[in-house]
Amino acid sequence: MDAYRQACEIELQAFKPGNVSVFSDGHDMTVQDFRTSAHVSAAAITNPDYSLGEKIYYAVKATREAVGCNTNLGIILLCAPLLHGCTACNSTISLRLCLDNVLKNTTEQDADWVFKAILLASPGGLGKSEQQDVSDQAVVSLTQAMTIAADRDRIALQYTNCFKDIFDFGFITYNRAFVLSGDSGWSALTVFAEMLAQYPDSHIERKYGKQYSEWVAEQMTLLCKAMETAKTPEEVLPMLNSIDEAFKAKKINPGTTADITVATVLVVLLEQLFSQGFD
Repeated sequence: MDAYRQACEIELQAFKPGNVSVFSDGHDMTVQDFRTSAHVSAAAITNPDYSLGEKIYYAVKATREAVGCNTNLGIILLCAPLLHGCTACNSTISLRLCLDNVLKNTTEQDADWVFKAILLASPGGLGKSEQQDVSDQAVVSLTQAMTIAADRDRIALQYTNCFKDIFDFGFITYNRAFVLSGDSGWSALTVFAEMLAQYPDSHIERKYGKQYSEWVAEQMTLLCKAMETAKTPEEVLPMLNSIDEAFKAKKINPGTTADITVATVLVVLLEQLFSQGFD
């Protein structure tokens, strides 16, 4: 539970352009909304008596009742399988192997709970699916449902490849940045910026198509170059402020990339706990 809350807080400490952080609110949401969401969803997402689907639904329900908006659906969808699987991890079974087992064994009941969670959260730009729509009763497992959505949602894509973006990109990027800086917020920002420079954000593209994808990537590429040469985080604050204002003026929110950043930080924290003998 502490690792989940800490991961959410570290992500808020990163000045992520277009997104909510301690440096800048946005999109009718505040930092306190996100802190409250992390606090109230923690009990459900770590409840050992809940199935994976129940963890997701009740975490979303607690959030909705507390803040009245969708602050953390993507965070919950990514963090719940990690937390669900980590109870089986030890010195001989890795977190990723446990996650793989979770994803391979999701059920139709898990999918039903998640469909209800998605409808409750009401994320923007959801659209309809002819194969398996969230407004219908599930006829496939949760992982199969995510496979259907994977071509238009990067969070769903993680369910199909055992969180490849997080383990093979985010985790390595975060740890490299942390070795150089010793700053968790800066390391989380590095994950966010480098990912957004390379991969379009599916939350943005659901709302606007590819209208802003190239421009966003260009801005993040410039930011990454500035961060590589900066001696202190303060040196890039003017650039961060400028890009943040530009994104928010166009109502651009790289929410999917921010959610993947939270999950990346959670993996870093869980791996640290396991290396210290926690199971």
